[in-house]
Amino acid sequence: MESSASLEIAKHTLLVFGIILGIGTFSGLLARLARVPDVVVFLLIGMLIGPGMLGFVDIKADSTINQLILIFGSSYILFDGGASIKLKVLKQVWITLVIIATIGVLITAFITGVAAYYFLGLPFIVALLLGTVVASTDPATLVPVFKQIKIKDRVAQTVMSESAFNDAMGAILTFVVLGVAMGSGEFSLGDAVLELFKESIIGILIGGILGYLAAVLISHEKFGFLLEYAPVVTLMAVIGAYMGADGAHASGFMAVFVFGVMLGNAESLGFKRTREENHELEDFILTTALIMRMFIFILLGTQVDFALMNQYLWAGVAVVVVFMLVARPVTVFLCALPDRRAKWSFKEMLFMCWTRETGVIPGALAGMLVGMKAPGAEIIASVTFIAILMTILIQATTTKWLAKKLDLLVE
Repeated sequence: MESSASLEIAKHTLLVFGIILGIGTFSGLLARLARVPDVVVFLLIGMLIGPGMLGFVDIKADSTINQLILIFGSSYILFDGGASIKLKVLKQVWITLVIIATIGVLITAFITGVAAYYFLGLPFIVALLLGTVVASTDPATLVPVFKQIKIKDRVAQTVMSESAFNDAMGAILTFVVLGVAMGSGEFSLGDAVLELFKESIIGILIGGILGYLAAVLISHEKFGFLLEYAPVVTLMAVIGAYMGADGAHASGFMAVFVFGVMLGNAESLGFKRTREENHELEDFILTTALIMRMFIFILLGTQVDFALMNQYLWAGVAVVVVFMLVARPVTVFLCALPDRRAKWSFKEMLFMCWTRETGVIPGALAGMLVGMKAPGAEIIASVTFIAILMTILIQATTTKWLAKKLDLLVE
């Protein structure tokens, strides 16, 4: 009886996967015809087929299978983003990147927290907790958008890199504020900075070491004996980088991003692959990343709680408007202007103000707070979903239009 029940669950899961792949494929074609980023269509389709509407797919946010898809999918998409980063570009903008991924998260969280305090009437510490949850940008959304829309290199790569590096800061800040909100700790800026530094360095080291080893095993003239297994090596190393960093209490997402950067810049490290070998590996990464996007954003759409969102809809929309139109611009200008080396133009900074989609990582943090029964967790989850929907549906769909207006598109 037990094995029969397990078999039925396996069949049902397989059916759900088939539905997601089938609907996702047609959604991708629809996105291409409509000339919008595919994550937008995936999210909308997910809302349509979820339990709140048609009920075709119902995978709970706290289920093991959902967490597996979230962790591996986000990691692989982030690896894909890292592989497209050029080290010579990062050298020009590293000051902005460090400031915006650390201090920038604090600025965004504080301004959003103040907005939540006034519009939702929450205790300030709970409002600040809401601000910290939505403060980090989302690599699973941003990387695909910039893969599909060709933006000026240094702008696209700064925003993608920020989304990788500020994940650690957002998570650390969230749990520091949560400790205060639950009465189990006091806020210590020194401790938070130390924890961030530790997580960042360990994550970078693990990702860098694994990335270099992967480049050796795939591309080295003498030791590259795994060249024909290059796609499998990327899968193993993404899992290894995430789990290794997570086991060392560091940022797994930062580790996979740095791994991608190392592998994507193998030629700069002295390794060479033929054009055909590069093409085969890129095709595999492209296809795998597409499948991960389908699963992540269709499932994210199915998990939108319409009843919960409706409870705090208008106040939540007001908070998100401040978040998008005040917190982000203030953050960008305060963090990018001091970087004289990068010499950011007004148009470039204006574009960065508009590209800060919220997605998987904030959604996962909000879900964790609900599971922990944190103060104001349901309100935080509601506003987080409103932020996800508004930023993806409004900002992601207008990215290409704005880039064209600001003359930042490249052929």
